[in-house]
Amino acid sequence: MAVYFDNAATTPLDPEVLDAMLPFMREHFGNPSSIHGHGRKVRAAIENARKTIAHLINAAPAEISFTSGGTEGDNYAAFGSIRTLGLRHAVTSKLEHHAVLHTLQALEKTGDISLSYVQHDERGRLDLEHLDELLKTNGRSFVSLMHANNEIGNLNDIATIGDVCQAHKAIFHTDTVQTMGHYRHDVQQLKNHFLVGSAHKFHGPKGVGFLYRRPEVQVSPLIHGGAQERNVRAGTENVYGIVGLAKALEIAYREMDTHRQHIQGLKDRFIRRLTAEIEDVQFNGLSAEADQSLYTVLSVSLPPSAISEMLLFNLDISRVSVSGGSACSSGADAGSHVLTALGCDPQRGAIRFSMSKYNTTEEVDYAVEQLAKMYRRVPA
Repeated sequence: MAVYFDNAATTPLDPEVLDAMLPFMREHFGNPSSIHGHGRKVRAAIENARKTIAHLINAAPAEISFTSGGTEGDNYAAFGSIRTLGLRHAVTSKLEHHAVLHTLQALEKTGDISLSYVQHDERGRLDLEHLDELLKTNGRSFVSLMHANNEIGNLNDIATIGDVCQAHKAIFHTDTVQTMGHYRHDVQQLKNHFLVGSAHKFHGPKGVGFLYRRPEVQVSPLIHGGAQERNVRAGTENVYGIVGLAKALEIAYREMDTHRQHIQGLKDRFIRRLTAEIEDVQFNGLSAEADQSLYTVLSVSLPPSAISEMLLFNLDISRVSVSGGSACSSGADAGSHVLTALGCDPQRGAIRFSMSKYNTTEEVDYAVEQLAKMYRRVPA
């Protein structure tokens, strides 16, 4: 048996999505900027995709721009807001994805901003009182805090964060890459100015995503060279990717409740089986708390062992695909910056199991059995 539990990294393409894309790979090849019939047909497909996404997140079509994925959307929001609006201060957390952290650190290095980090506890819960203090004392700021952490699955209360940001007139960007397609987002209820999605996280194609931008925030483009995407993002559009993105999100919303129940059941089974089979197994962050974590992600902390550094390799040999890593034990280590920020023991191995609608209980049992065998073979 070969099993794939790395869906937070990427998901398999839904066959229905591929079917929607194929005509735009084969027959409908026109450039959407062309005014002839071939171009107009493709332009219509892009605009229909834009309307679909806008409808699903309760936005206006003009508020949706297509990108190459979540990283580009994060960069656009940060660079565009800070440089166009003249913001001199930004706030994030040390638990953010590198698409946000490295972007804001680059802006700090060039002197565009000073950068502050919201405090958090040992399980990764953000201190929103500290966020309020930072915004109160630093003038109008750019704030980037994710909806769910890609490593430990913690869900942040972006509604309350939005209220805090609004009270201080801050620009609020939230990275929703891990939750788009798994939770319903209503931008009319949220106070965020930007959010992003990436198709390959919800069974769409790689290399395409979208950015939602609230209309009152007018910022300069990140990519120049053409008038595509209403002058927001230059370059010929990834047409079949955009069509696939819209179809994937449509399917995700259509089947969300059923898939959530199925995946949460797999996660609960993982927790029960791991706890029963491996002594001193723990769970990083809030990933084992059903009401406080992303239901697709479980971050497992395993007891120190001679095999800790070879866990991913050994699981790969057993045909179990996962991701993970331990906390950094020194500045030279390329370990997890998230687990390091939480103060996790670098001697403990860490594995992230991330699940999708295609996984089964049999696959959960197989993965746990392979991991348990490794620990039974090695003396404590």
